[in-house]
Amino acid sequence: EAKLMIYHQKMSNSLEDQLSLASMHFLRGHFQEATDVYKRVLLEGRDNIALNVYVALCYYKLDYYDVALEILQLYLSKHADSIFAVNLKACNHYKLYNGVAAESELKALGSVLGAPISTVDNELIRHNLAVFRQGENALQIFPPLLNVIPEARLNLCIYYLHQGQLSEAQEVIKDLQPSTPEEYILKGVVATAVGQDTQ
Repeated sequence: EAKLMIYHQKMSNSLEDQLSLASMHFLRGHFQEATDVYKRVLLEGRDNIALNVYVALCYYKLDYYDVALEILQLYLSKHADSIFAVNLKACNHYKLYNGVAAESELKALGSVLGAPISTVDNELIRHNLAVFRQGENALQIFPPLLNVIPEARLNLCIYYLHQGQLSEAQEVIKDLQPSTPEEYILKGVVATAVGQDTQ
């Protein structure tokens, strides 16, 4: 933490330093601070249209799904084939509506790419399709992604909870050091379920 503050003080107003600062905030879970930096950079140069995706991701993490969709549309209007941006749009739809609405966004991406979405070779798409489909093929999709996509561990745990496999759910998250509200809640739910089951 002390070293981080030393480097933080050495940063200039250059584009590279400001983007580094924003990414540091994001990785530390300080999404509002990251958003503020990205927005400042966008005000200085509107040509950086891809930054809208990062701003939208921050708003998604802050649970402002409608705002995230609005900002994301600025980028998608020019890059409709962006797998990451369309996936983020689908995730917002999942949070706002349901898995069917989210999957329809991904299917639209498949149309743009000229292939069914289930054939697109992308780990994030495979992961999120399993989530949107309420755990369909979870045991094939989530385990290989545990060290690739952080949410895969949480979603595998949730899948096991839904299946009533409490010891498996506990095993998946036993080494997880919670840092987000969702992680704390999930760890608490598993501990409570295991505790109730053993009594």
